[in-house]
Amino acid sequence: MIFGYARVSTEDQNLNRQLDQLKEARAEKIYKEKMTGTKKDRPELSKLLDYAREGDTIIITDLTRISRSTKDLISLVEELGNRGINIKSLKESWLDTTTAQGKLMFTIMAGLSQFERDLISERTKEGLKSARARGRSGGRPRKSDKDIQKALKLYNSKDYTIKEITEMTNISKATLYRYITDLNEAN
Repeated sequence: MIFGYARVSTEDQNLNRQLDQLKEARAEKIYKEKMTGTKKDRPELSKLLDYAREGDTIIITDLTRISRSTKDLISLVEELGNRGINIKSLKESWLDTTTAQGKLMFTIMAGLSQFERDLISERTKEGLKSARARGRSGGRPRKSDKDIQKALKLYNSKDYTIKEITEMTNISKATLYRYITDLNEAN
């Protein structure tokens, strides 16, 4: 079966152009979504991925409709490939796993992406090693005990909101909650 997936970022945007292109590409069933692509949880995409079976093809108008990042795209295409499901982009003709050339191009692109991640990792490790050799340990500097104690006193007074406390002490919400949790566990 040939499925289509169409997505726009807001309720105000129109899906018609994508729907027309997907119908022209012979999509038999189209899953439609109106929500930002930055969200990992996209209900209609999840339904499509759950419903698709071996031998099916998913067509998208372009990559930005289905993936949040290159890493996300590679992961999704690999998952679909392992399940025997093809994916085809109408705009990016190199992404068409229904053809040998498309599979080759995707493999090359995935390899380049992995190579880039490996280079970044190597450079990061080299930078950390160089910094350690110069006596630097990295990471964020610890907050002063004075600021932490002030934040905890303000919190315990119950006179201030978390937002007010974080603004007065320059301690993040996460850090404040971590110290509150540690204090509660100690008692």
